[in-house]
Amino acid sequence: MAGDRVRASDKEREQYATMVRAGMTEGRLTLEEGEERLAQVYAAKFRDELAPLTADLPDGGRRGLFELPETQAEFLRQGRRHLARHGAFVAVVAVALTGLWALSGAHFFWPAIPLFFLVLSVFKHARWRRWAAAGGPPWGRRHWGHGHGHGPWAAASDRQGWS
Repeated sequence: MAGDRVRASDKEREQYATMVRAGMTEGRLTLEEGEERLAQVYAAKFRDELAPLTADLPDGGRRGLFELPETQAEFLRQGRRHLARHGAFVAVVAVALTGLWALSGAHFFWPAIPLFFLVLSVFKHARWRRWAAAGGPPWGRRHWGHGHGHGPWAAASDRQGWS
């Protein structure tokens, strides 16, 4: 029903065009098919006309958006900002816990226990941020153990792609 449909914005059309261009760049779409889809993207008036144009691409074409240099730069910038906020939060909590310890007059430095876990969380955050920027943790980037036959235990013929 036409009354329930939402019109597509220029920004949405441009995002879908970028996804189609990424599919063309990766070789998933031929030049003719890509040009045809681009024409359909720019001619689309409603949102529901856009999704079918990238439905047969990996992740519905969304991976192509992330692989843009601008998107990756924004992802890294936001990651640095979140890590800085996490570090600032841990520093404020450390000062507060140390102040409470000084006021309590306890002989044992009890804030060391929660501070250990808070500092550990900052290190884990930094590690995950680094892994996310590199495409995931090292074990996630390998395809070993997923039935592809590319691990060190695979036969030489499997590693070389022979049948």
